[in-house]
This record gives sequence, structure tokens and C-alpha cells, in this order.
Amino acid sequence: MRLWDQILMSLEGVTIALDSLRANKVRAALTISGVAVGVFVVVAMGATVHGIRQSFQKDMDEFGTATFQIRRRNPGFNACNPTTDNCPERRFPGVSLAEWRAVQQLPEVENAMAWLPGSANVAYRDELIKNVGYDAQSTEWILTDQADIYPGRTFTESEHDAAALVAVINKKLADDLFRGSDPIGKEIELDGTRFSVIGVFHTKAGFLKTLDGRGPDSPRIVLPMMTAYRRLGVWRRSMMVMVRPKADVPRDQAMDAVTATLRGMRSLRPAQPNSFFLVGQDKMMETFDSLFGAIFMVGIGLSAVGLLVGGVGVVAIMMISVTERTREIGVRKALGATRATILWQFLVEAATMTSLGAGIGLLLGGLLAWVVRSNTSIPASVPFGAVVSSLAAAALTGIFFGMLPATRASKLDPVEALRHE
Repeated sequence: MRLWDQILMSLEGVTIALDSLRANKVRAALTISGVAVGVFVVVAMGATVHGIRQSFQKDMDEFGTATFQIRRRNPGFNACNPTTDNCPERRFPGVSLAEWRAVQQLPEVENAMAWLPGSANVAYRDELIKNVGYDAQSTEWILTDQADIYPGRTFTESEHDAAALVAVINKKLADDLFRGSDPIGKEIELDGTRFSVIGVFHTKAGFLKTLDGRGPDSPRIVLPMMTAYRRLGVWRRSMMVMVRPKADVPRDQAMDAVTATLRGMRSLRPAQPNSFFLVGQDKMMETFDSLFGAIFMVGIGLSAVGLLVGGVGVVAIMMISVTERTREIGVRKALGATRATILWQFLVEAATMTSLGAGIGLLLGGLLAWVVRSNTSIPASVPFGAVVSSLAAAALTGIFFGMLPATRASKLDPVEALRHE
């Protein structure tokens, strides 16, 4: 029976809280909007970051969980500042063609794709598109990017080694340059150098591809790596190598083999550190989590401000409610209501107000997640944990800020309260 009484009392507290909102519309709007904004920020950022992480993980899985990169620079966000004299990375040599070929020959390696990024102005007849990004890659690119090519084909090993002037463009660039006509066999100019289009690739959208301009909404070109190395003004020291170990070889074993090969080719003594970086997918995810974790903490701070505004509104409304209902409290105490009963009722009222704001914030955050998911390649979704934590934070805010007026109400002397007009 006692549990049932508590439930009835809670429902009564909810009803009284809604009546208080109607009676104090301005203050109620301040409370609800403050909590709603705070919850909206958390839910919107949580949904977006959750979706970006899923997309990022999907991109990583496409490359393969055992795949790792050979790079001149550390890709981490905590890497040293290249403008300072005490940054050793700025003096590291780039990955050379000989080193790439040596890694390809290792028995532990399935394939090693060389990769040189760049950009160029692309022209076809009267059409000119500036700063189009290109990926100059070896023939293994089709295995790591998992792009579909139609119409046309990718470049062959002989075309790659001969630095042939051929290009595979994405559908966006094909539409922009050729306006629906067949692009295969047509010649385009990259900074004045003529290339023959041999294929159109369709990349599966993902956050990583969108971030670096390789998504379907950005014009992009794939060239033979040797073509860019020999014929274009690409910065050769930026070359990376994507290494995929053989299926029966652990990634760490392949990394050890690559490390030993590169150290030997660079004549590094045992006491000298590596003058290159091997970056696995786990390192890339750590970098991602550190970046977006910091962004999310900023969102938590903004949310806390919104909850604080809502909490101040709770105190204001509840103090007014206690004053207006002093006589009612006296009657209830005269009929046997305990301090705990009065305290519980007012805390339920406070939690109801903030939970209403949380519900509005959740609704708006879910709507934003749907808009992001429908209009971008980011599969934004509201995690269940974000829903639970938002509602819990809102309810706790109401209880915390409602404790002062609730305590004041529970301590009222019944005789004095009955005399209150």
C-alpha cells in the first residue's frame, strides 16, 4: 500500500507541476528552454559524433583492420609543431620509390599501395574547375578504396610503371565537365598536362572520404602514382604507403618486418629512433576519439550552462509555489503529512519541469539527427545512452535545484502555515 501511495503522490506532484507551469508561463518558459537547450546540445552532438564515428569506422574497415600506413609525419593531433626547430619530423625523409618497392617484396606483405595526394586545375574545352583533388596511387588502390568503375576501367600495371597520361575520374567530375556525354576517351587538362579519361569511379560515401574530398559530392581524380611522380609538380616527400599484410600474418609481425627493412635502408643505428611512422587503424581511431572527445566535452560545457539556467528557473518557480501554497501545506501537515511527504511532492514537481524541458530537447536533437542522416553521408543517430543520460541529468537538475524550496516547504510550521493568507 505504501508503494501505491508513493505512486499516487508522484502523479499528484506531476499534475501540480503542470498547473504551476500554466500559472507562471514566463518563468516556466525560461526553465524549460534552458533545460531543452542543454539537452539538445548534448543529444545533437552525441548523435552527430556517434554517426561520424560509425562512418569513420566503416572507412577504416574498408581498408582492412590489419592494414597500416607508412608515413613521414605523425598524423596525430598532438604531433609536434613543424615550424619549430626542435621538431625532428620536419627533417625526416619522405618514403622513397625504392623503399616502397622493398616493402612490396616482403614475404609478410600481401600488397603495398603507394599514395601521393595533390590538387590541380582541371579543364575540358571551355569548362574549368579549380583545385580538384587527386589521388596518385599505384594499381592496388582499387583493393583498398573498394570503388566501382563504370563505364571504363582502371589503369594497368604497365600504364602505371610507364607513367601513362591516363586518369580515372569520379561521377561528380564527369557530370561537371561532360554534361552527360560519354567521358571515356576524352582528354582533360591537369594544370596544362593532357590526360585521357579511361574510367569513371563511384566511391561509397563515408565521413573520411567526405572529409578529404573523396566523397561523391566532390570532384576527384585517381591517377597512376608514377605519372604524378614524374610528370606533375606533386610534393614527393608527402608519399605514403598503405600496407596490407597477408591473411595468415599478424599485423605486428608485418610491422616489425617493414620497420627492419626501412631502418636498414636508411642506415639507422640501433640507438637511433625511427625516421618514419607506422600508423595502424587503432591509432587512427585513437586520433579520432581524442579530437571528437574534446569537441564533445565543449558541448557538455555548453549543456551545463543551459541546465544551470533551467535550474535557476526551477528555484524561482518553486519558491513562488511554496509561498502561494503555504496554507495548503499547513492543511496537509495538520492531516498527518510528514516532512518527507511534503519534500517528496515538491521534488517531483521540480523534476517534472526539467524532464519536460529534456523531452523537448530530445525531440529537437532527434529531428536534427534525422536531417543530418537524410542530407549527408553521416549516419547520425541518437544513442540510447544519450537519451537515458539526458533524462537523468535533467531530473537530477530539478531535484538539486528544487531541494532548497522543497526543504523550506517541508519545514513549515503547520500552525503558522494555517494562519497564512
